[in-house]
Order: sequence, then C-alpha cells, then structure tokens
Amino acid sequence: MSSTPDTAQAAAEVRLGVMRLARRLRVERGPGELTPSQLATLGLLARGGPATASALAAAERVTPQSMARIVQRLIDAGLAERDTDPSDRRAAIVRITEAGRRQVLRDRCQREAWLAQAMAGLTDVERDLLVLAARLLDRLADAEPTSRPGTAPLAPEQS
Repeated sequence: MSSTPDTAQAAAEVRLGVMRLARRLRVERGPGELTPSQLATLGLLARGGPATASALAAAERVTPQSMARIVQRLIDAGLAERDTDPSDRRAAIVRITEAGRRQVLRDRCQREAWLAQAMAGLTDVERDLLVLAARLLDRLADAEPTSRPGTAPLAPEQS
C-alpha cells in the first residue's frame, strides 16, 4: 500500500498529536522521577512478569547494552531484582519488586488523573472516538514496516 498525500498528511497530524500528548504526559510525571525507559521497563515487568534482559530489550526495541544499564539502575534503586533462570543457570531473570510495583502504580495514577481531568471536557462521542483511536495507535505501535522510510529497493543492474 503506497502513501498518498492524504495518508501522508494524516500521518503527520497523528505523529504531531501523539508527540504533544506524550510530552505533556511526561510533564505530568513531575521532576525527579525515573526516566521514561526505566518506567517502561518496570511497566513491562509489572504487566508481563519476570523476563530476561534480552526479552525486555526486544520488547522496548533498544540494544541489549542499553537494557542492561536500565535494569542495573532499577536494581540499584530497589525497584527490580535479578535471579538466576531456573531453566538455564547461565541466564538471569529480571523481576519487579514490590517497591517497583508501587512506583509504577504511583506514576500511572498521577498521569491518568491529569488525562481524566483533561478528557472530562470532551463530549461522550469525542471520548469514545479517543478510546477507539487509542486502540488503533496501540495496533500501529506493533506494526513492522516493510521497508524503512527514505530507502528504496535497489534497482537491478542493467547491462
């Protein structure tokens, strides 16, 4: 499916709206909290349970080295712990601690309270539309591109 000017314009509007909302939600988090990557990792552990650092890196689409640093900071803060994988003694499993669960809940509640207050000014139809849009955005977030933007397949050599 190719991108038409209408689709490209819609993509630009969606990107801008999502970026502005994400920025605002970060502001509502408040100073001195964990980084977005650290909170995302804690959220993954809270939702999905214990995981290897490799699995966390893949889920967050970051390098294993970056995830190793994130996990170590969470462990140092007492928000996660590392255990030996019982099925593979060479591997480590990362799990969220109770303090980590409280941190995730506190962060979610703070940002969701602001969002609920902001959404209170919407009509029922607008709120329903926003919920539908959120589900679609979630699907888009999991989509794999067929090719990277700005790259074209190599043309066959001509003789």
